[in-house]
Amino acid sequence: TSFTISSPANAVIGRYNLILQVISGNKIFSRFLGQFVLLFNPWCPGDAVYMANENEREEYVLNENGIIFVGNAKYIEARGWYYGQFQDQLLNICLTMLDLSLYYRQDGAMDVSRRGDPKYVGRVISSMINGNDNDNGVLLGKWQGSFHSHENPSRWDGSVVILQKWRQDNYKPVQYGQCWVFAGVMCTVLRCLGIPTRLVSNFNSAHDVDRNLSIDKYYDSSGKSLNVGKDSTWDYHVWNESWFVRPDLGTAYNGWQVLDATPQEQSK
Repeated sequence: TSFTISSPANAVIGRYNLILQVISGNKIFSRFLGQFVLLFNPWCPGDAVYMANENEREEYVLNENGIIFVGNAKYIEARGWYYGQFQDQLLNICLTMLDLSLYYRQDGAMDVSRRGDPKYVGRVISSMINGNDNDNGVLLGKWQGSFHSHENPSRWDGSVVILQKWRQDNYKPVQYGQCWVFAGVMCTVLRCLGIPTRLVSNFNSAHDVDRNLSIDKYYDSSGKSLNVGKDSTWDYHVWNESWFVRPDLGTAYNGWQVLDATPQEQSK
């Protein structure tokens, strides 16, 4: 006898146990058949991450190699990056990442029940890529001082080594990361889980900390610049966009959604 199992398009992702139960009269026979893993499916029209264009699915889900643009507006440098989302053990590492998050530790049942929503999963992964919340995150950021005792962020050229090191060190944050490293690793994890994801580089990147949507500079009456305010402009910044629908906001907002794993200010 053969069986076909169809999962709902909005089913919770993760590991499942498959058990066969046969009831005969008042007797029940149970047999464990094995485990399977359910992921988001950009090929399925009912899935929130459905992407209609096959070329885009090839690029944003299946491609294990990419280029990250860094540097400054006058000298843009293209760096190769190996995402490696289909490499051995990567899926287990990505699923474990969900179970290590503060979201899961604070309310496991609530967390698991929301894992069919790519918006929620994207937020959890975004917080887990950096180790700034004491949540066993993947990477510690460092922008100043010496890197001699650990890996200089500019030396990384792919996500697989970082994620494997994180697992081997019993989920202690790997040192060190900067924005393009956070973005590269997050792209790997989200593609591994079936969410179409890409990287975005922005040059002369305004960093507004007081939410007034402007970069403020202060001068005294003689025109001398005052060191007031914390707004800044970075040479460049790299973040991610993931593709999914937004029923919470309306269809005009369906499509590419911004996610940024670089630790900056506290968010809610």
